[in-house]
Amino acid sequence: MVKKLLSRRHKAESAGSAEGDFHINWPGKSGKEYKYEIYPIDASFNPEPANYIYAKQSEDGSWTPLYIAQTRDLRQRLEGFEKQTLAIHNGATHIHVHISNEGQAARCSEERDLILCWQPVCNDRLES
Repeated sequence: MVKKLLSRRHKAESAGSAEGDFHINWPGKSGKEYKYEIYPIDASFNPEPANYIYAKQSEDGSWTPLYIAQTRDLRQRLEGFEKQTLAIHNGATHIHVHISNEGQAARCSEERDLILCWQPVCNDRLES
């Protein structure tokens, strides 16, 4: 786990062939894991509340989170979003999505937990 955190890379947990068939469990600083579906960077989404991660995949299959956020409307948030451009500039190849109907407080808590653990390059640095 320490090596994984220090390298800022993470491996997908399972595989599939269609969009959304791949998933990954991202651990937060608290130790809690969050299950995310993996989609191509240009995927379209329904207007649902979610947490999302712009990530890049390395040749060895590992993932590096570049930007972590939450939204009450995934489709609206991603349309013309400036952080998407920044993430792509930094090498983002995919978007990881965790649809969450548990409310904004839960999404914000998950977002903070993941940012504290991974400190993605496109997010503002958070302190514990």
